[in-house]
Amino acid sequence: MAQFDQYKAHSPLLIIGLFFLIYVVVTALSLPGAAILTLAAGALFGLLQGLLVASFASSIGATLAFLTSRYLLRDTIKQRFPERLAAIDAGIKKEGAFYLFTLRLVPIFPFFLINLLMGVTAIRARTFYWVSQIGMLAGTFVFVNAGTQLAQIDSLSGILSFNLIVSFALLGFFPLIAKAILNLFKKRRVYKNHHKPKKFDRNMIVIGAGAGGLVTSYIAATVRAKVTLIEAGEMGGDCLNYGCVPSKTLIKSAKVVEQMHHGERYGLENTTPQFSFKKVMARVHKVIADIAPNDSIDRYTGLGVEVLKGYAKLIDPWTVEIALNDGGTQTLTARSIVIATGARPFIPPLPGIEESGYVTSDTIWHKFSALDKPPKKLVVLGGGPIGSELAQAFARLGSNVTQIERGTRLMKKEDIEVSELVQQALISSGVKVLTSHQAIRCETYDGKKYIVVQPQNEKGQSKEITIEYDELLCAVGRSARLDGYGLEALGIETARTIVTNEYLETLYPNIYAAGDIVGPYQFTHVASHQAWYAAVNGLFGHLKRFKVDYRVIPWTTFIDPEVARVGLNEQQAVEKNIDFEVTRYDFKTLDRAVTESANHGFIKVITPKGKDKILGVTIVSEHAGDLISEFVLAMKHGLGLNKILGTIHVYPTWAEGNKYVAGEWKRNHAPEKTLNWLEKYHTWRRG
Repeated sequence: MAQFDQYKAHSPLLIIGLFFLIYVVVTALSLPGAAILTLAAGALFGLLQGLLVASFASSIGATLAFLTSRYLLRDTIKQRFPERLAAIDAGIKKEGAFYLFTLRLVPIFPFFLINLLMGVTAIRARTFYWVSQIGMLAGTFVFVNAGTQLAQIDSLSGILSFNLIVSFALLGFFPLIAKAILNLFKKRRVYKNHHKPKKFDRNMIVIGAGAGGLVTSYIAATVRAKVTLIEAGEMGGDCLNYGCVPSKTLIKSAKVVEQMHHGERYGLENTTPQFSFKKVMARVHKVIADIAPNDSIDRYTGLGVEVLKGYAKLIDPWTVEIALNDGGTQTLTARSIVIATGARPFIPPLPGIEESGYVTSDTIWHKFSALDKPPKKLVVLGGGPIGSELAQAFARLGSNVTQIERGTRLMKKEDIEVSELVQQALISSGVKVLTSHQAIRCETYDGKKYIVVQPQNEKGQSKEITIEYDELLCAVGRSARLDGYGLEALGIETARTIVTNEYLETLYPNIYAAGDIVGPYQFTHVASHQAWYAAVNGLFGHLKRFKVDYRVIPWTTFIDPEVARVGLNEQQAVEKNIDFEVTRYDFKTLDRAVTESANHGFIKVITPKGKDKILGVTIVSEHAGDLISEFVLAMKHGLGLNKILGTIHVYPTWAEGNKYVAGEWKRNHAPEKTLNWLEKYHTWRRG
């Protein structure tokens, strides 16, 4: 060290220049060691000089790496870090240069990775440099200061010096301190035009009593928080009253009708069942009524939740005004608010559709309850899960169903072979499926209703086709309920859904959203999943926050046969450039499936090549929605196919299919060399 001091005293500019150059090169080439060099800057040059050298060298080197990424490695960076790049892109679009500043102050990603990923974004090089220079200054100071303390150690006792301990403690606590300061700054910026109450009426207010709102309020009451749940309509939300429950009830009745039509499959006589459609619909409403007590006001009041019936509107970030259904208004304040208002069916803007009339998955249950028979001619607009389920069910109940989908196939999110199987299942049930057909308009004349569609093909549009109908069911998707809650007045960002961060926080950190109003998955079980995070973050986020985990999300389409999936399918694995392999098991050989004359369908598992890690599973079969749960559990807890193969499954059950697909993977990866040696060994043993 003394010799170095002599060199530095003799040629200070040369020494500083060489160190500066080394630092720039290491940073520009994204080599490891930047943190050590920053410590060395303090040890070699002292606090002030070391800070100047390290600060400018790191910023210049980072900018060179940024430029290299932008002009030379752009495509490579995009392919190698797609998820992290997506996160940074979203942050830059939302917060601009301030997002880069937060990354520099509290790096979510490694230093070198920020440089490379930023090069692929639209941020200007000049902006990148000065924001990096300012944003890294505090962290650089902490490291340089620690380096100055290291340079003063001249004995073992020096390791325990107070200044050194404080310096290294600051290294550890700096990210936490910086994060706290940033959060405080963001909150002050967001809340600057609002006056926070000194006291609150409630710990939490939940708006919407669907799956998301019910679970959120239940959790809040369980931990003894004072919570109010506000709902203007029916308790239980869409799933109980208009979605999952009524549709699955109808599907069951339709399936029994189908089984009676094909009694010969079970050694019985084929028969045409006699039934009252009104009784079928009455059963739908009875099932809703039977389940309703689980979601009732009485039950939740007993659990400790205050339930108010009325329309809620946000007045400020802590205040909600409720227009009560029985008249009057009530105003409440709360530390945290959770918006869980769900979604409604999207109605396509077709000319004439309002005049001719239509039903949706929400209104169909009430309107069709008045019918003596199912609609003779039913057109289903949409080829997604809801449209496919209801098209098959009504066709089995006797309707002449035409299903129209503008895309090239049904259920386009699934693999092509799944779409083909779904289409064949619907056709077998009597549905006329028209894919690649664009709905143009609705018409009414001579007392009859028609929808005009236009086939789409590779050559372009074809001649229009007119289809007569008695009822038109719109099932082209659902849109979040965003209007009337005061979101716009508070500046809460809404696109197709409420915009939240990974903690389900909106623009205001104390206002959360959960369920269909957030997305990205519009499923009841996902709303319940999000509700846990909204409740816990809303009540305890000041102590510890939790990011929503979307890694393992299952879903099922309840056509016959059912289609269930979790994780990636083949087309997604290809899009993500994953090196994968497919293991498949067909139910035609499963004993239980054979006994039920339902041995069609398959299980398809996506794994990395040569590994048993489960990346995704698709099941097409009876009870697929139940079978998928074993794979959900395995993926959630990092269990591979070998673990499933080593688990005893009851015989004869459908669940054995899960074990057999694991066995197929094992067979495909059998150690052939070892088996050949074993064959020789057994031959030797026989003499």
